[in-house]
Amino acid sequence: MAFPYEEFDLSGVRTYPLASRASKANVGDFASPYVTGSGVTGLVTGLPNMLGASDFRAVVKAILEARRSGGGVIWGFGAHVIKVGLSPVLIDLAERGFVSAFATNGAGIIHDFEIAVGGSTSEDVDEALGPGRFGMAEETGRQLNQAINEGVGRGMGLGQSVGAYLVDAKAPHSHLSVAATAARLGIPLTAHVALGTDIIHMHPDASGAAIGEGSLRDFRYFVSNVARLDRGVYLNCGSAVILPEVFLKAVALARNAGVPLTGLTTVNLDFVRLYRPQTNVVSRPPAGTGGHGYSLVGHHEILIPLLAAALIEAE
Repeated sequence: MAFPYEEFDLSGVRTYPLASRASKANVGDFASPYVTGSGVTGLVTGLPNMLGASDFRAVVKAILEARRSGGGVIWGFGAHVIKVGLSPVLIDLAERGFVSAFATNGAGIIHDFEIAVGGSTSEDVDEALGPGRFGMAEETGRQLNQAINEGVGRGMGLGQSVGAYLVDAKAPHSHLSVAATAARLGIPLTAHVALGTDIIHMHPDASGAAIGEGSLRDFRYFVSNVARLDRGVYLNCGSAVILPEVFLKAVALARNAGVPLTGLTTVNLDFVRLYRPQTNVVSRPPAGTGGHGYSLVGHHEILIPLLAAALIEAE
C-alpha cells in the first residue's frame, strides 16, 4: 500500500502564549560583560547562571564552606596535572589552607619527583620507545625506588616516603614538588599504584614488596582521610581509572564503618567525561547524602588556576 502525496492539515494546530511556558534560558541568568579592573571576582560573578558556569560557582562555594567548617578538602590528581605545570598552584593552595590531603597515582609521583630532582619531566615516548630508552632515566629509576624502599621500610606510606626523601635530599627544585611540600606542611600525600604501570617498575631496584606495602598503607591512610569528609569536598583532577576506583572503595569502607559522609561534594575535573570518574566520583558517592557531584570539563592548565584564583579572591 503506497501512501499518497498529501500535505498535513495545519489549520487545527494549537498554540499557547510564550509567557506561559517554562523556559530553561532566561535573561536573568545571562552573562554580564567583563568590567575592567573587576578581577577574577568580576569574571566569575559575570558568568551565566547556567550549566558549567553555575557548577563552577557551586564548586567554589562548596570548597570555601568546607574550609570554613573544617569539613576537609582532598585534592586527587593524575600525572597530567603535574606535567602541565600546575604544581605551583597546588602548592599555593596548600599553603593557604585549601588542602586537607593530596592523593595521586604512580605516574603523578614520578613526574613530581623528576621536577624536584631535575627541573623537567615528560619524556618523548615516541622517540624513546624504538631504541629501547623509554623509562630508563637513571636517577628516576634508582633514586625513586630507593626512596620507596627506604621509606616503606621505616613504616611510611609510598607518598610519604617520596616526600621525606626529597626534603632530606634537599632536591634542587623541591619548592615545586607537591610531595616535598606535603612533607614540609604535614599534609598527607597518598600514592595509589598499579604494579607494572609505571616506568620505575622496569628498574632492577623496584621492590614489589615495598611498592605493594606502601601503596596498601596509603590506601588505608586515604580511607581515613575520606572518612573525615562530612560536609567536605573531594576533587578528582585528571585521573581516569586509578583514583576513581580507589575513591569508591574508600567511600564504601567509610560507610561500612558507619560514617555517612553527609553533604559530601565530589568534583571531577578533566577535558573529557569518562565512565569511571563520572560514575565513581560524581554520581554514586554523594547520592542520598544531601551532597552533590559536579563535572567540570576543560583543560587542567586553565580550569585549575581559575578555580584557585576564585578561591583566593573569595577568602
